[in-house]
This record gives sequence, structure tokens and C-alpha cells, in this order.
Amino acid sequence: MSLAEILPATPDQPRRLPHVGAALLLLLVLFAVLAPILASSDPARQDYGAILSGPSQAHPFGTDHLGRDMFARLGAALRLSLGLAVLSVLTAGIPGTLLGILAAWKGGWIDRPLSIVADVFLSLPGLLLVLLISAIFPGSFLAIYGAISLVLWIEYFRITRATSRAILASPAVEASRLLGFGPAYIVRHHLWPELSPVILTVGAFGAATAIMAVAALGFVSVGLRPPTAELGLMMTELLPYYAEAPGVLLQPILAVFLLVLSLNLLAGYRAR
Repeated sequence: MSLAEILPATPDQPRRLPHVGAALLLLLVLFAVLAPILASSDPARQDYGAILSGPSQAHPFGTDHLGRDMFARLGAALRLSLGLAVLSVLTAGIPGTLLGILAAWKGGWIDRPLSIVADVFLSLPGLLLVLLISAIFPGSFLAIYGAISLVLWIEYFRITRATSRAILASPAVEASRLLGFGPAYIVRHHLWPELSPVILTVGAFGAATAIMAVAALGFVSVGLRPPTAELGLMMTELLPYYAEAPGVLLQPILAVFLLVLSLNLLAGYRAR
């Protein structure tokens, strides 16, 4: 038996990563969607007779320091994080991509002000900007969502602008213009096939960034307010009880880790 037969081929290993990431993300989405159906109690319902109890038939993942069902709360927190990530990516990706194409296409007086605005936002650390807006409007879902979208659109704009400028200057696009094809044809047949893999990669990384930002805001107590089930806020609430119930504290930490890992596996594969 040769060494090649014993060891798996190295090029095949990265190809498994998107399948692992997609399967992991699908499991998390299914858990978030099915949790309200399978949970035996409301995420905010308190039971002082079952504080920090272990897993049981009534509470499969145990309860927190107020006797709230961790199964129901994790499902609600995952729905919130995933929903906010999807909304932020769409809100940032659509205008960011369109403005990037517009800046690359028109150039001049359209490109310069858009680039200046992007540079202004880029000069501020993203998490700091989100933190400032969240501190001004504490506990506001719309403020957190808007702040994250403001941070994410810059990457779409810059990457789309740089990629589109190179494509628009190519001989293929010049030939299409000479043949009389309009902007819609050029975008559909030249720009979008090249931009879509890049945009999907940025979107996966952006979703992971949004999830981490929301968790970080909740952890420093400037994000959403109790009794909202949010992963970072759950960590903060359970941290004083890590000695009594370390498994309960580990659950929101593990949820954030698995969410970010699944998205990074997908984005990292596309980036190759």
C-alpha cells in the first residue's frame, strides 16, 4: 500500500469545508426555526423553583439564573442574530454594490464624493462606530441594525468599485459597447458573473461580523435590553454563575462560535 493511498489528497480537503460550513449553518437555522415549536415554555417565562437546573425532560438544556428555559432562549437568540445578520448584509450589500458599479462606470464627479464618504466611514473603527450609535440609542434594535449596515456597506462599495473598474476597461466590455449592447447587458453578462463570487464572500464575512458585533454589544451591556434573548446579553447575565453552572454559560458561547465558524468556512472557501 502506497503513501498516497493512506493519506487523503490535500487538494480535496478544502473542498469539504463549504459542505461542513453549510451543514453546520443549516443545523443552526433548523434549531432556531424549530425551537418555538419544540420548546415547552416561553423564553422570558421565569421559574424560581428551577433556577440553574440541569437538563431534564421539561428543560432539555437546563435553565438560567432566573429559571428560564435555555432551549427556548437559545432558539430565540439564534433567530435574532441570524435575522439581524441577514438584514444587515442585504441592507449594506445592495446599495454598496450598486454604488460601487456606479462609481466605476461614471468616474469623475460621481466617483470622487462616493470614495470620500467611504474613506470617512473607513477611518472610524467599525465596532467603535456601532458602539457609539448603540450608546446614543440604548436598547434599540433599529439603531444596532442601522449602525452595522453603515459599517458593512463600505466593503461592498470598495471591492465592487475596484473589480468593476478592471472589468469595464477590458476588451470584452469594449467590444460589447461597440456592438451596441447597453448597460443592462454589460452588467448581466460581464460584471455580475465576476462580482457575484466576491459579493457572496463579503456577505458571509459580513454576516459573521454582524453576529459578533451584536454579541459584543450585549456583552458590554449597551446592546439589547433584558429580557430579550440575545447571545452576548445571555453571556453577561450568566457570567456570575459560571462556578455553579458552567454548562449553561457555555451554551451561548458555543452558539456564537458555531455561527461564526460556519460562515467563515463558507466565506473562506469562496475566497480561495
